[in-house]
Amino acid sequence: MLDTLILPSLAVIAGFAALVWGAGRFVVGAANTAFNLGVSTLVIGLTIVGLGTSAPEMIIAVMSSLEDKPGLAIGNAIGSNIANIALILAATAIIMPISVKPGIVSRELPLLMIVTFASIMFLWDQRLSRLDGVLLMAGLVIVMTWIVKHATQQPEEIAEQEIDFKMTRRMSTLKAISLLLLGIVVLLISSKVLVWGAVELARHFGVSDLIIGLTIVAIGTSLPELAASIAAAVKKHHELVLGNIIGSNIFNILGVLAIPGIITPSTLHYDVLSRDVPVMALLTLALFATAYSFGHHRGRINRFEGICLLATYVGYMIYLSTSGT
Repeated sequence: MLDTLILPSLAVIAGFAALVWGAGRFVVGAANTAFNLGVSTLVIGLTIVGLGTSAPEMIIAVMSSLEDKPGLAIGNAIGSNIANIALILAATAIIMPISVKPGIVSRELPLLMIVTFASIMFLWDQRLSRLDGVLLMAGLVIVMTWIVKHATQQPEEIAEQEIDFKMTRRMSTLKAISLLLLGIVVLLISSKVLVWGAVELARHFGVSDLIIGLTIVAIGTSLPELAASIAAAVKKHHELVLGNIIGSNIFNILGVLAIPGIITPSTLHYDVLSRDVPVMALLTLALFATAYSFGHHRGRINRFEGICLLATYVGYMIYLSTSGT
């Protein structure tokens, strides 16, 4: 019996260690890439980091759709967005309060809200059609184009990044991008290893597939966001934290949701619209409301807000596990 636990246990330990190592390289590479290219860390977080940390969700979306299981892809996209705000951002804020700048409140968060509520309109008929998928993917292209087009820095942002990089060793753009890509690859591989080990251990101790899917798999695909966000917060790259969360949620809605629509159009389960989508929408509103209270000056998402968000996530998980649906 113990022999069957050794490999999964080693996978969990090794996966976690690799996550920590990869997150550090990932953040250093992302921050240096942003500085060398003359764009803000927020823009890097919204684009490269957001796409990179959403790769697990995209991989699951493709594989589950090809296996004619689009519900898994849809649930993973919505569940990951819930976890990103109520678990990832919450845990990061508890460890290290996150600074919020007015520009994020006036541009990026409203963009996330528009994308979130637009997706509800697409799903309102309980169908995810091929046309819906194409429109969502087109929306992703438009949003990314808009972000890149407006990838300009304010003078104070440039000054802050110069101060940060005077205290750290600079590196070339090629080395920074290489380190960024290495970090992404390590995060993806290590999160997959860790999730496999955790699932095997859960099954060994008799935890149902339902609970595994709602907890370990959903959280597991968000581990890259968690590792990158905590590492970025500790290194004081707060815009990278928020850019990572906002960018990942946009990719999940427009990119991940589009995949099952394009590959395997399907009918949504009623609970998705009556329970999970409203939770995602309310958490997005809560994030905006928390940031908006600081809209006219530099503020922070403090530990109190983080604890409230985390308590919401715990309650949501308890409700899912007890509902048995």
